[in-house]
Amino acid sequence: MKSDIAIAQETEMLPITQIAEKLEIGQDDLVGYGKYKAKVVVGKGKQNTAKLILVTAINPTPAGEGKTTVTVGLGDALSRIGKHTVICLREPSLGPVFGVKGGAAGGGYSQVVPMEDINLHFTGDLHAVTAAHNLLSAMLDNHLHQGNKLNIDTRQVVWGRVMDMNDRQLRNIIGGLGGKANGLVREERFDITAASEVMAVFCLSDSLTALKENLSKIVVAYNYDGKPVTAGDLKAHGAMTALLRDAFSPNLVQTLAHTPAFIHGGPFANIAHGCNTMAATKLALSLAKDFVVTEAGFGADLGAEKFIDIKCRKAGLQPAAAVIVATVRALKHHGGCAKTALGEENLTALEGGLDNLRRHVENIKNVFGINAVVALNRFGTDTQSELDLVIAEMAKQGVKVALTEVFAKGGEGGEDLARAVVEATEKESAFKFSYELDLTLREKIKSIATNIYRAGSVVFEAEAARTLRQLEEAGYGKLPVCMAKTQYSFSDNPKLLGAPTGFELKIRKVRLSAGAGFVVALAGDIMTMPGLPPKPSSENIDVNENGVIEGLF
Repeated sequence: MKSDIAIAQETEMLPITQIAEKLEIGQDDLVGYGKYKAKVVVGKGKQNTAKLILVTAINPTPAGEGKTTVTVGLGDALSRIGKHTVICLREPSLGPVFGVKGGAAGGGYSQVVPMEDINLHFTGDLHAVTAAHNLLSAMLDNHLHQGNKLNIDTRQVVWGRVMDMNDRQLRNIIGGLGGKANGLVREERFDITAASEVMAVFCLSDSLTALKENLSKIVVAYNYDGKPVTAGDLKAHGAMTALLRDAFSPNLVQTLAHTPAFIHGGPFANIAHGCNTMAATKLALSLAKDFVVTEAGFGADLGAEKFIDIKCRKAGLQPAAAVIVATVRALKHHGGCAKTALGEENLTALEGGLDNLRRHVENIKNVFGINAVVALNRFGTDTQSELDLVIAEMAKQGVKVALTEVFAKGGEGGEDLARAVVEATEKESAFKFSYELDLTLREKIKSIATNIYRAGSVVFEAEAARTLRQLEEAGYGKLPVCMAKTQYSFSDNPKLLGAPTGFELKIRKVRLSAGAGFVVALAGDIMTMPGLPPKPSSENIDVNENGVIEGLF
């Protein structure tokens, strides 16, 4: 089969103005970025009328699940069966694009285009977030250099710097070397832009006014009295908003089948909250007549939990149904099958791996009260016995399985899934959050760990326990929690596959994201600045003599 980029480059796109017409968006509300992508002015939609569909997945494996591909394919399939649909996705980070995970535009015949633009710079939103974050960093260090009128304790500076690239060399550094004129010598850190609190604020604000207010609340340090010092105290929030003003308008593109798609905001789900912007989702809901299909990052234990407990709570959203993406190959991996043998029938390994899917189904249905559908991405190596086993086991859970072939057939390969989703949205549900905000921060962390992950206990290391106590005393105890842990397991151990129970979850650090409105709990060895793999994807990317990009997936 052709590569993703070859398929995308052969597709004839419609001018973005024609895509906008499908949503009744006039040219006065569009800011064009070339012929095939544009920004849409926020607040130009009507009253929300569409139903929101969440696409999530089992815990990811090297075998691949295809969550974004299914999200795009489902949107195209809904359009094919006559439903007016809009898709909402996150923007790719250059870190995974040049690293190992890949882009975020789907795959095969289920993609959003222009694929190269989306994966490389796009409309510059992530660069704007990077600039706004680092402006605050520069203003903080300048304040220290110019006399420190806010009495900041330099040992308690909690604001680092970011860049949109995997670069482990910058995780922990010493800045300010070279003499007094170069600032104060102090420890410094870099995170990837997707982990920046500015990215979280950007994604969880629904207007420029709210964006500026939330930016002002970002805590950058503490003074010698132990009081927080904010971006507002540094008078940085206005200039930060100016850098983010144009980026804040959602990006409109299209699928290969010309279904409208908003791609906006890009936080990771393992180290951040993993959802596209609130502004884009609300705009899509006001423009679509029937459905908005969106995804949350990684498995449902991370992306879906944060989508519901953080984004839906803050934005007042309620999913009408959830799609859980799985493959026979990935389930066999969770059941202990070696990667080299995933193409061989193995009902024993499949049965073992089904525990992972069952757990996610139970969480979506019972913890969150959302009607669920399983999208089983079909591979040529899947046997009928394996497919029948998955369908039968999910029937015991009261969940329908739809076989999908959107990678090879686009929307046509997702029509059964589309019909199953429509049916699920018509059933009664009892939507709820996994915890209430009046619990303490410790209790919220334990609630997620025991109810979603099925941990037996939670251990708070000394630094984490101290920070939690300080945050409660400072009045931040009513905020929701954003868990940062490995995406590969329900636990904090990436090698503990399937559906483990009774394990110990270790919280080693806690960070306040006052502007975003949540507290980040870091479990296990999760890194907020990834590194490149031994053979990064960037080695395969090139530009030919005609200026055409090659090797991009």
